[in-house]
Amino acid sequence: MTREQGKRKQPKVPKRFLKRLEAVTAKRPKTVINHILKHGHITTEELRDVYGYNHPPRAARDVREEGIPLETFRVIGSDGRRIGAYRFGKSVKTRSGRLGGRKVWPKDFKKQLVERYGSCCEVCSTTYEPRYLQIDHRVPFEVAGNPKGKMKVEEFMLLCGSCNRAKSWSCEHCENWTADHVIKVCQSCYWATPDNYAHIALELVRRLDIVWKGGEVPEYDRLVALSKRSKKKLPSFVKNLLNKSIHKGGKV
Repeated sequence: MTREQGKRKQPKVPKRFLKRLEAVTAKRPKTVINHILKHGHITTEELRDVYGYNHPPRAARDVREEGIPLETFRVIGSDGRRIGAYRFGKSVKTRSGRLGGRKVWPKDFKKQLVERYGSCCEVCSTTYEPRYLQIDHRVPFEVAGNPKGKMKVEEFMLLCGSCNRAKSWSCEHCENWTADHVIKVCQSCYWATPDNYAHIALELVRRLDIVWKGGEVPEYDRLVALSKRSKKKLPSFVKNLLNKSIHKGGKV
C-alpha cells in the first residue's frame, strides 16, 4: 500500500462518463476502472502486487483502448521510491472518435494478416502458430483511434507477446503518444514499420531484433560463451562481429 492511499478521495465522475465506465466488461480494464473509482487512482505497485499484472502499462493501455482517458503521475511507493500511478484524465471526456474502444476483430481478420505477412512476428521475424500471435494497430489506437470504414489489413500487424509488450512500453513513453498524436510520426516509427523507419519513439535509433529458436539455440549459447571469453557484453560482442564482417566486404 502506498503512503498516499489513505488520503485518496473518490473521483467525481459525470453520469455520462460513469455510464461509459460501466459499459466496459473486459476483466483487466474493468479491474483498473473499479479500483480508480474506489480509491481515486491505482499504482503500478498495486497492479503488480494486488492484481498480479506484471506489466502495469499494458493494463493501463487496455483502459485507454476502451476509450477511457487516463493520465500518468508519480506517487511514493511502499519502499519510499517514486512509482507510476494512473487516474482518470482531468477532463474525464472520451477522446473524439474513440468512444466505445477498439472494434472487435472480424472473425477471419487474423487469417487475412497471416496470408498477407506470414505466421510470424513482424518485429523479431520469429515464426509462431497463429494462436500465439497478437493483432496490433501499426499506429497506436491512442493516436489514431479505430480506422474509419472497413478495417484494412495493412493498418495492422502481427506481434509475439514479447515484442507487443516492448512496443507498448516504448510507445507509452513517447511524446507523440502522450501529447502530440501526429499519425505520420507514428507511421515512420520502427514500431509501425520495422523494415522501413526513420526513428524509434522519436529517437534516432536503429534496432535489430533477433530470436534463436529450437535447433538454433546452441548457436546462441555459443555466442554467449564467446562473448564471456572476450569479456564483452553479448550485444557489443555481436555488434563487433557484424562490424568486422562489414569492413571485410561481407565476409565473416
